[in-house]
Amino acid sequence: MKTSDFYYDLPQELIAQDPLEDRSASRLMHLDKVTGEVQHRHFRDVLEYLKPGDCLVINDTKVIPARLYGHKVGTDAAIEILLLKRKENDVWETLVKPGKKCKPGTVISFGDGILTGEVIDVVEEGNRLIRFSYEGIFEEILDRLGEMPLPPYITHKLKDKDRYQTVYAKHEGSAAAPTAGLHFTKELLQQVEEMGVKIAHVTLHVGLGTFRPVKVEDVTQHHMHSEFYVVEEDQAKLINDTKASGHRVISVGTTSCRTLEAATGEDGILRAGSGWTEIFIYPGYQFRMIDGLITNFHLPESTLLMLVSALAGKDHIMAAYEEAVRERYRFFSFGDAMMIE
Repeated sequence: MKTSDFYYDLPQELIAQDPLEDRSASRLMHLDKVTGEVQHRHFRDVLEYLKPGDCLVINDTKVIPARLYGHKVGTDAAIEILLLKRKENDVWETLVKPGKKCKPGTVISFGDGILTGEVIDVVEEGNRLIRFSYEGIFEEILDRLGEMPLPPYITHKLKDKDRYQTVYAKHEGSAAAPTAGLHFTKELLQQVEEMGVKIAHVTLHVGLGTFRPVKVEDVTQHHMHSEFYVVEEDQAKLINDTKASGHRVISVGTTSCRTLEAATGEDGILRAGSGWTEIFIYPGYQFRMIDGLITNFHLPESTLLMLVSALAGKDHIMAAYEEAVRERYRFFSFGDAMMIE
């Protein structure tokens, strides 16, 4: 299976640069994973595809303002860093630009010295381990100095940083939003529950590895970065009970999907707990837990496009994407949604 098999041509103007004012007003393409048939709706119509007894699984991670701008102490060299994952207390794995100016021992100052960071090691793919020093609470300082780490294909400035958070974001730790969830409003979620659909939550802190381009031509040789997840006992019971009673588990987003599939054993039982997952889902994968998926439209040749192809079949997905381009859907993080069932 080749990476180039997952290429499609996307006009630049279809990449959504700004979120819609009403989260639920985005378009929704419904894809039948068996027949490949598509229907064009609006996101709020998702209620028509849900059934009493279904369980909708959301990822309640919260994006941190992970992009920091500073300068190398002793020089005027501008340094940009992106917090990727917390290793221990005040040590973070980071992406640094320009990396060549940041050898171990380099000290970077942010916000006139309110926050400083010392590079202590160079790790996989040139990422830097940085130990931060500050007075007060790190999260509060980050809130003052940091910016939301929007993907590189979004060039517009985000006016309201809450628009890059889901309405149910709770546990801080992501470098990117679980974007399928951005379409839900509190009112829509209430309507979902009122119709007898359960809502379960898991946590997966989204790292940039999810969006990392596949650089190998043989898909099976690609290695995913690890991401931290948590499945709580009561939520695992809720999801397992749904399956046991013959109802459907529908994942909101590829991150919820990857969490569920990583934590579900070959016996089809979801295990509560926490850990790191490097699960890579591509065609040929046998799903253990999810029956359906609500997701956005993903980048060509990406691991996320491969994941949805595993669920609905590559031919169905590529045909649906071609139709989305023809129908002028909005793509990627702030774009429109697809429901696969």
